[in-house]
Amino acid sequence: MANRSDNIVAEEARAIEVGEETGATGGRRRDTWATHTGFILACVGSAVGMANIWLFPYRVAQLGGAAFLIPYLIFVALLGFTGVIGEMSFGRAMGTGPMGAFGKAMEMRGVKNGNRIGKIIGLVPTLGSLALAIGYAVVLGWACHYLFSALTGELMAQTDTGAFFGAMASDFGNVTFHLLGLAVTFGIMILGVSRGIEKANKVLMPTFFVLFVIIAIRVATLSGAEAGYMYLLVPRWEALLNPTTWVYALGQAFFSLSLAGCGTLVYGSYLKKDVDVVDAAKNVAIFDTIAGLVAACVVVPAVFAFGLDVSSGPPLLFITLAQVFQEMPFGGIFAIILFVAVVFAAITSLMNLFEAPVEALQGQLGLSRVVSVGIVAVAAVVVGLFIEGGSAVSDWMDVISIYVIPVGAFLAAVMFFWVCPAGFAKQQAELGRAKPLGKWFNFMTRYVFVGITAVVIVLGIFYGGIG
Repeated sequence: MANRSDNIVAEEARAIEVGEETGATGGRRRDTWATHTGFILACVGSAVGMANIWLFPYRVAQLGGAAFLIPYLIFVALLGFTGVIGEMSFGRAMGTGPMGAFGKAMEMRGVKNGNRIGKIIGLVPTLGSLALAIGYAVVLGWACHYLFSALTGELMAQTDTGAFFGAMASDFGNVTFHLLGLAVTFGIMILGVSRGIEKANKVLMPTFFVLFVIIAIRVATLSGAEAGYMYLLVPRWEALLNPTTWVYALGQAFFSLSLAGCGTLVYGSYLKKDVDVVDAAKNVAIFDTIAGLVAACVVVPAVFAFGLDVSSGPPLLFITLAQVFQEMPFGGIFAIILFVAVVFAAITSLMNLFEAPVEALQGQLGLSRVVSVGIVAVAAVVVGLFIEGGSAVSDWMDVISIYVIPVGAFLAAVMFFWVCPAGFAKQQAELGRAKPLGKWFNFMTRYVFVGITAVVIVLGIFYGGIG
C-alpha cells in the first residue's frame, strides 16, 4: 500500500514537471530566479517591512522586553520550518501562483471540475494580496513624502510633527508621492523576476540593513539611551504568564514571515528544483528576526533618550521618530538615512504583494507581463487614491489582515498538506536537499501548522488583529 502511494506521488510530480516545461501559459517559459541568493533576498524583502519597524519594537517593549523574544522565537522557528517551507515548496511544485496551484492540487485529488474549483478558491489569497498591496502603497507614499521632506529640510523645520503627518494622511493629501511610490515599484516589476525584482532586492535589502545599523550606532551614543536598552533588553518574566504576550508573539511571527498563501508561494513558483527550500526558509526567518531586533534597538532607546512614549503603528514612525530626529544633533542626516531604509523596505514588500495578481493575470489569462503589471497598476491607483486618509487606509488594512490574509494561509496549507496526495509535500520540500526531512515534517505541517493558522484566524477576529 505504501509503495502504491509513493508511486502515485512520483507520477503526479512527473506530470507537473512535464507541464512546467512549456510554462504556465502554454508556450512561454516562466521567468526564474537567477541565483539562490537573489531568491532569499527577495523573500527577506517580502518579510521585512513596516511590521518590523513600527510594531515589533512596540511589542517587545510593552510585552516583557527580552522575555517577549522567547515566545516570538519559538513561533518564528515553528512557522518558518512548516509554513514558509510549505508555501515555497507548494509554489515550486506547481510552477504557478495560488490560483493555478490550488487548481492542480484539486486535480491531483481527483475532484470533479477540480481545476476550476481550485482556481476560484485561489482567488481569495490572490485578491487579498492585491488589496493589502493597495493599502500598503499608501504607506509607501507617506515614506516617500517624508524622505523628500527630510532631504529638503522641511521635516526638520516642522513645529508639530503630528499636524504635518495629519495633513499628509488625509483624503487626497499625498497623491504625488503615492503615485511616485507606485511608479518606482511597477517600473521594477515590469522588468520581470530575475532582471527586476531579484536585482532590486540584491541592492535594496543589504542597503536597508546597513542603513539601520548606522542609525543604531548613532542612537547608542545618545544620552539617556541606556534606559531604553534596559526597558527593551531586561526580561520581565511575569509577562510570560500573560496569555496576551503569547498571542501577540504568534501574530508578530505569523505576519512578519509573510504567511498568506500567496507571496511566498508565488516567489517559490519561480524557484529551480535544485534549491534547498529548508535552508532558504531558515535564512528568511533569521534575517527577518535580525531586522526586527535592529529596528527595536533603534526605536526604543531613541524614544527613551528624548522622554517620549513608545507607540505602535504609523504614529511611531511618522510622528514620534520624526520628533526624535528634530531634537537629535545632525538629526536631518539620520532622518534621511531612516526614510531611505523605510522606502526600500516598503518597495521590496510591495513588489511581493503585487506579484501575486500580476502572476495570476499572466498565468491564467495568458497576458504579457507589461499588460499584467499595467492592469494591476490601474487598480492600485483607482482604489488607492480613495483610501489615502489615515483612518480609511487603517480600516482597509485591518479588514484585509484580520479576515483575508490568514484565511489565504489556511487555504494554501490545506491544499498542499491535505488535498495533495500524502507524502507529496514532504517530497517537494526535500528537492535540492542532501538529507531527507524527518518524520516530524508530516505531523508538524498537517496538524500543527494547519491548526495554528486556524487559531490565528480566530484570535485575529477576537482581538481585532494580532499582527
